Amino acid sequence: MKVIRAKSAGFCFGVKRAVEKVYEQLENGKKIYTFGPIIHNEAVVKDLEERGATVVEGIDGLERLERGTVVIRSHGVAKEVYDLLERKGLECVDATCPFVKRIHDIVEKESRQGKRIVIIGNPGHPEVEGIRGWSVTETTVLESKEQAESFLNEEKNIALKGEEICIVSQTTFNYNKFKELVEIFLKKGYNVSVVNTICSATEERQTEARQIASQVENMIVIGGTHSSNTRKLYEICREECENTYFIQTLDDLRLELPKTASPVGITAGASTPNNIIEEVQNYVRINF
Repeated sequence: MKVIRAKSAGFCFGVKRAVEKVYEQLENGKKIYTFGPIIHNEAVVKDLEERGATVVEGIDGLERLERGTVVIRSHGVAKEVYDLLERKGLECVDATCPFVKRIHDIVEKESRQGKRIVIIGNPGHPEVEGIRGWSVTETTVLESKEQAESFLNEEKNIALKGEEICIVSQTTFNYNKFKELVEIFLKKGYNVSVVNTICSATEERQTEARQIASQVENMIVIGGTHSSNTRKLYEICREECENTYFIQTLDDLRLELPKTASPVGITAGASTPNNIIEEVQNYVRINF
């Protein structure tokens, strides 16, 4: 079976950097805590836990810590988390992705100038929650055309008052959807400044996934069920290839591909280790 594997599949720079930082700290014999799972991949998180890393959830979890080293994951956190770590005297290893940190700086700067912040992304996602925590003005999170239209209809006084809006995006959001939502604001004539904060790796990964999915009979997308960027890849591939499968590991692969269904495409989210991708790729090549 011929397999087309995306060159961009697997760990992105930010995730690779964050995971390596945790392993480095564990090798130094320190008691390590990660603020939330270091990445959205159960296999990696389980391995780190077996080596001694403990996941701490939320502000309440940090409040209960008395000592140890806390690693901030690539998703980043709100400013209040840094303030709490400093107040408690806990060591902090900051593995926030530089692309995410850039958004924090933009939001803090623009909001201090009085601008309302609109974040295009997934409500409740840790990266989005972290971004919100750097604004000193009101923030709104939108992820659909309907939500954008509803927000603008309810906030017509924004245009009348000349209130400024700064739009940023979650780094892993669907680029085409981002452009669509921004266009809604621009057509309404609002005083908007737009900063495309989708990282270049995400755009490249999504473009490549779409291209591969458009030329194969079956498409496999590998990643954690809680991974936002993997979910986006699945949605994009599903638009191009009806037979698109979302799996976490080889154990989830239950395909009955006909011998003629070649080639098969494979891509993976930013939190998927290379060894899992290779296992799936070799299995498909040998068994179909």
